[in-house]
Amino acid sequence: MRTTGRLTLALLTSTALLLTACSSNDRPDERSPAASGSDSPSPAPDAPALEPLPEEIPGELQAYYEQELNWTSCGATGFQCATLTVPLDYENADESGDIQLTVTRARATDADGRIGALLMNPGGPGASAVDFAQDSANYLFPPEVRAQYDMVGLDARGTGRSEPVECLSGEEMDDYTLTDRTPDSDAEVEELLAAFDEFAAGCQERSGSLLSHISTIESARDMDILRAVLGDEQLHYVGFSYGTKLGAVYAGLFPQRAGRLVLDAAMDPRLPTLNTDREQAGGFETAFRSFAEDCTSRQDCPLGTGDADSASGALLDFFTAVDAEPVPTGDAERPLTESLAATGVSFALYAEDLWPMLRQALTAAIDEGDGAAMLDLADMYNEREPDGTYGTTMFAFPAISCLDSPAGNSDPDAVRSALDSYEEASPTFGRDFAWATLLCAAWPVEPTGTPISIAAAGAPDILVIGTTRDPATPYAWAQGLAEQLDSGVLLTYDGDGHGAYGGASSCVDSAVNDYLLENVSPEENTTC
Repeated sequence: MRTTGRLTLALLTSTALLLTACSSNDRPDERSPAASGSDSPSPAPDAPALEPLPEEIPGELQAYYEQELNWTSCGATGFQCATLTVPLDYENADESGDIQLTVTRARATDADGRIGALLMNPGGPGASAVDFAQDSANYLFPPEVRAQYDMVGLDARGTGRSEPVECLSGEEMDDYTLTDRTPDSDAEVEELLAAFDEFAAGCQERSGSLLSHISTIESARDMDILRAVLGDEQLHYVGFSYGTKLGAVYAGLFPQRAGRLVLDAAMDPRLPTLNTDREQAGGFETAFRSFAEDCTSRQDCPLGTGDADSASGALLDFFTAVDAEPVPTGDAERPLTESLAATGVSFALYAEDLWPMLRQALTAAIDEGDGAAMLDLADMYNEREPDGTYGTTMFAFPAISCLDSPAGNSDPDAVRSALDSYEEASPTFGRDFAWATLLCAAWPVEPTGTPISIAAAGAPDILVIGTTRDPATPYAWAQGLAEQLDSGVLLTYDGDGHGAYGGASSCVDSAVNDYLLENVSPEENTTC
């Protein structure tokens, strides 16, 4: 078993997870070098084009672009922090008030050879870029990149340390995560809807007007202010998962100011929520089957020694048993329910390095009646700390997603009508994904965004990376993003896990580092 890769370490450290909609992605299609053999996603529907903003900075925004940051030492050794001021509402900047965003940086170690600032975003939406930069930059990027770039993390509005969205207390979140997400009766459907209503109402009560102004487009505009304040003519950027959408939107709004952009584990912004939810379920199915093939080749596999199909059946039997009778965890208030078990399994599919933990957790739960290890995996996914508090990602994730795009399903009847298509995409996770879409249907703020097509005409080469068996962002999405960008260059990693750079492939790492350092793109359709 290989040791933990740099990106895996970064993801675990920063809990950089998920991506769009209000659930959790798809499988490679027939163009993939490692297609699973399942049906490919449907072609992306037509979506309106994202139009670039005028190159000239509007007068009402000049003061934001000309502000000076007060840097102080903070966090990890060598990092500084500052507060960036941006308008709450870009369409009403004079009267809407301001938001304070936290930014961190570590200066380039070779000042004479400095190329510029390298912004990074770990995804989510909602994961902290400040934590990601401070905890992971030295592991993720090699010394040559750190020598020529300032390592910069900006917590997007509504996340991390940047006036984060708040929704529920720790105790309320414990109850929320216990809710059955695969209801088997009308009563359980009503319980799920009530939980979604309570969550949404809590966000509105605790976060107020902020909920209407944390869209991806607004965060991309914040990044352009930071670019100017840092003194760079172009924005250089590395984004993972949802961070690829943020980077692509930036390029679409400001193609003339786009620099070297790396978009790893890419999203396709053209897809409506129904497509992304259903295809993401298929992505987790593909990742589970890859895990299952490895697991069933071992004599101690808790899902048997058959094949991926039998392992899927065994896992579904486990979910059914846990649904009927939760497994003790050592915490009487938090037994292992079906929803927590599914969350723990999903988390472990993000990286091959987590497969041994998943085997051990399943063995303990299935064979020994001990759900503690599986609960630990779920807690890592949910950013639950030992003291019972939760990180901000679980709140910011739906808040940003539900604002960016309308809900995929509007009510329980719509979910029931769509269940067959979800279960066809993912027999193991489809029902969970389908019902989870109703959180956005309960959201208290109307969406301001829609699916969009991004060309970024005039931008230099944009490097898009897709992993063929990525659980959370299907490989087909990377293909879709690269083809819609006028200057998109697709780099394929034929392998497992969520994100490729900084992982197991020296081929991917070399291509990205050459692009960042030498501004040299890999040949089109390179596969590592």
